[in-house]
Amino acid sequence: MSEITLAQRLAQRLKQVRKDKGLSLEATAKLSGVSRSMLSQIERGESSPTIATLWSLTSALQLDFAGLLDENDTSEKADIEIMTATRTPTIDSQGEGCRIRILSPPEQAGKQEIYEITLAKGGALVSEPHQNGCQEHLSLLSGNIEISAGKDSKNLSEGDTARYRADCPHAIRSLGGPAKAILVVLNS
Repeated sequence: MSEITLAQRLAQRLKQVRKDKGLSLEATAKLSGVSRSMLSQIERGESSPTIATLWSLTSALQLDFAGLLDENDTSEKADIEIMTATRTPTIDSQGEGCRIRILSPPEQAGKQEIYEITLAKGGALVSEPHQNGCQEHLSLLSGNIEISAGKDSKNLSEGDTARYRADCPHAIRSLGGPAKAILVVLNS
């Protein structure tokens, strides 16, 4: 018997919660601002949602992020919340040879978002401009990378931190081998 992936669990749970609340795809799309076609793709496991999309959906369905992934809803919050490695949301569909783990809580979407970026040898995360005034702070944990933002480009070595504009085209590329970094996105 094969183990269910996070994306499959997310898709199943999202569909279950939507149906339990008696909402159609169309109604959920109107409540969340997420297109009906995107919602349908997410529920079928054909698309990995961004943290902003997940935030919109969980807000519309009146469900906290942990509740979206848990089979058992608990209304009482613990003093310490653990997201195990197997439950931490991961996006593999962004970039080439790039895995993104979402470390920030969903209520921070659109404000301050924290990600772990893992790049394979030759991997890259190429991004379109974010909202006006957005900045990214990247701390390189291992490997070597090149960061480009607008017309500027810099190389980073393990332990280096770069702060750069993200309201222009920008990219993170591994140099020579795999790399791992922590990325903080600050929206103004």
